[in-house]
Amino acid sequence: MSDVSEIPIREKNIVLIGFMGVGKTTVGQLVAKKLYRDFIDIDEEIEKIYNMSVTDIFRKIGETEFRRVERELIVNICNHKKLKIISLGGGAYLQEEVRKVCLSKCIVYFLDLSWESWKERLPLIIDSRPVLQNKTLHEIEDLFFKRRKAYSLHNSKITINNLDAETIANKIVESVKFAWDIYQPQGE
Repeated sequence: MSDVSEIPIREKNIVLIGFMGVGKTTVGQLVAKKLYRDFIDIDEEIEKIYNMSVTDIFRKIGETEFRRVERELIVNICNHKKLKIISLGGGAYLQEEVRKVCLSKCIVYFLDLSWESWKERLPLIIDSRPVLQNKTLHEIEDLFFKRRKAYSLHNSKITINNLDAETIANKIVESVKFAWDIYQPQGE
């Protein structure tokens, strides 16, 4: 029996992935409230560990150390804590170990936003995203599409162009509840 079938679908954590600034935290908080689960934003948890912003962590400690802590935290949460809604930072899912644990232990939702729609958000988020610092628009576009390849490994994709956070959250909740009904264990 594989790891996937060992965890009943109702007990799996729900992980939100997607490029930075697509709204994973906002949507995740709404989904958590609707499903009566706790919400974890991985970037916020790392900020608590270091007592500084992600930007400062990148600047003072470095991206390599940030990614190591990020990976350990995600693996620990996915392996040990149940009934959570987890928002991953935009780069977390590029790590193979993170992808494997998320796909084997959780339900992974990819919040997909077109490049054109995401580009409109850039002025609102660029200052708080260290990975975007000192990059040209072309370099950011390359990063966007490079990461999209990793995000293609998921359980469900929701195209979020022109959708508000409430609508996106409702789509996820409906999808999860539908899956719960389909995979409901039958009485013995």
